[in-house]
Amino acid sequence: MSAKEGITSREQSFADWYNDLVLRAGLADYSPVRGCMVIKPHGYAVWELMQRALDDMFKATGHQNACFPLMIPKSFLSKEAQHVEGFAKECAIVTHYRLKNDPNGGGVVVDPEARLEEELILRPTSETIIWDTYRGWIQSYRDLPILVNQWANVIRWERRTRLFLRTTEFLWQEGHTAHATEVEAEEEARRMLEVYRRFAEDWLAVPVLVGLKTETEKFAGAVRTYCIEALAQDGRAIQAGTSHYLGQNFAKAFNCQFTSSEGKLEYVYATSWGVSTRLIGTLIMAHSDDKGLIAPPRLAPIQVVFVPLGRDAESREKTYAVADDLAKKLGRTLWSGPELSPARYEVPELEHPMGLPIRTKVDKREKESPGFKFNDWELKGACIRIEIGPKDLESESCMMAIRDTGEKVSVPLGEILERIPGELDAMQRRLYAKAQEFQKAQTRRVDSWEEFEKAFEGEGGAGLVLAHWDGTAETEAEIAELTKATIRCLTFEPDPEDLQPGTCVRSGKPSARRVIFAKAY
Repeated sequence: MSAKEGITSREQSFADWYNDLVLRAGLADYSPVRGCMVIKPHGYAVWELMQRALDDMFKATGHQNACFPLMIPKSFLSKEAQHVEGFAKECAIVTHYRLKNDPNGGGVVVDPEARLEEELILRPTSETIIWDTYRGWIQSYRDLPILVNQWANVIRWERRTRLFLRTTEFLWQEGHTAHATEVEAEEEARRMLEVYRRFAEDWLAVPVLVGLKTETEKFAGAVRTYCIEALAQDGRAIQAGTSHYLGQNFAKAFNCQFTSSEGKLEYVYATSWGVSTRLIGTLIMAHSDDKGLIAPPRLAPIQVVFVPLGRDAESREKTYAVADDLAKKLGRTLWSGPELSPARYEVPELEHPMGLPIRTKVDKREKESPGFKFNDWELKGACIRIEIGPKDLESESCMMAIRDTGEKVSVPLGEILERIPGELDAMQRRLYAKAQEFQKAQTRRVDSWEEFEKAFEGEGGAGLVLAHWDGTAETEAEIAELTKATIRCLTFEPDPEDLQPGTCVRSGKPSARRVIFAKAY
C-alpha cells in the first residue's frame, strides 16, 4: 500500500488496485444490497458523458428512445427456450405484492395472502416483454423498421461481483429493432457494432477486437452474436459490448407477424444490442496507473482543475480571481476531441459529435495542503492541473501538469486558453496509441498444447493468444475447463496468416483458422 496515494499498486495485486481506485477516487461504493453498488457523483458523471455520446450516435442512425417495464411475467421467459435457459440461473423473482406488520413484533413480514397469481421477473434483459409489445405495434411492412433504444437498469443475480465490471444490478442501454428482411436486420446488427467500436476507440481511447462469438458464447436466443473485446492491463479481456442478430426467434415465440408488400404473412426479423456501466471498468483497467484514475479527456468528469495557492487571504483572493476567470472562459470553449479510428465497415458515416464545453473546477479548499490537492486530483483523474501562486501572478505564468505523462511545464497565463484544447487532443491520442501498443505487445501465436497451457498457467491474464481450434463446442469447453481461457471472438480483420488452415491446439484435428483465446472478466 502506498502511503502517498493510498491505493495498492498494480504489481502487488491488480484486483486490489482496481477496487482501491474505484473506492478512493469516489467513483462507486458498496451497497447494503448484496452484489449491488452505489455509483457516486464522480463515477456517474462518466456514465452521463457516455450516455450523451452514445445517445447522439443512436439518434444519428435513426433510433428513438422508449421505456419498458422493469417486471416481466414469468411465462414470457418460457416462450423462447434458449433464452430462458440462458438466463434462468440469474433471475430475481417477485412473488408477493404486500407487507404487513409482524404480529410477533418483528417489524414487517410478507403477507402470505398477497401472493401473485403469476410471478414477475426483474428484467435480466428485455427481449421478451418488448416483443410481446411489438406484436401490437406491427401489422404491415409499412410499420417497419422499428428502431428503439432503452436506457435502463437490469438485474442479474451474479455469484461473484466486482464494482462496475459485474454487479447484480447495473445500468445499460438495450436496443431492440424489428425489420422486414433478414438482410436489413443483419445490416442493423453490424451497424450498431460499428457504433460501439467507434465509441470505444474514439471516446474511451481503447482499441478493441471486433468479431463473431462462437455458438457457445453467443447470446441466449440469438442466431449470431457480434462483440467488441478490450484488453485490461493485467492481460485479461473484457467484453465491452455486444450486438445480436436474433433472426425470427423472438417473433415466432411471440407470434409477431406482418403483411409483406406481396400480401404474405411473415415473421419479423430482429436485433438487440447493448453496452453497460461495465465500460467504466474497461476505461479504468485500460488506462489508469498507481496514482489513480486516468480518464481519456472526452470522458473525464473534470478536464481541467485549477489549484490557486496563497499563504494568506489577500494572496489567495488574487489567485482565486485569476483561476475563476480562466475557468469561466474555458467553460465557454467547445472541445470535441480527435477522431482516432476511421470507419472500417460499410455503414452510414456517423457525424462527428459536436463539441462540449470544457469541464473545469477551481479547488478552493483551504483546509487541505497543496500537496494533498495535487494527489487528490491525480487520484480522481483530472486531465490537466493548473497551479497558480502569488509568484506565478508576478511572472504572469502558471504551472501546468499533464495527468498521463506527469509532465509539468510553466505556461504564460495568456496562452492557457489557446493551449488547453490542443493538450486535451494530444492526451486523447496518447492514451489510444499507448493502449494500441500494449494490445500488440500482448498478442502472440501459439501452436502446441504445451505452449498454450504454459501461456495460461497461474491466476493472472495472458494477453491475447491466437491458436487453432477445430470448431467444436466440445474442444472449446475442454480448453476452458483446463485453462480458464475462452474464445473471445472470430475477428473480422484477421492477419492473413491467421486464416491459413492448421491443426487444433488441443484435439489435433484440422482447423480452418486461428481464433483469439484469453482469460476474461
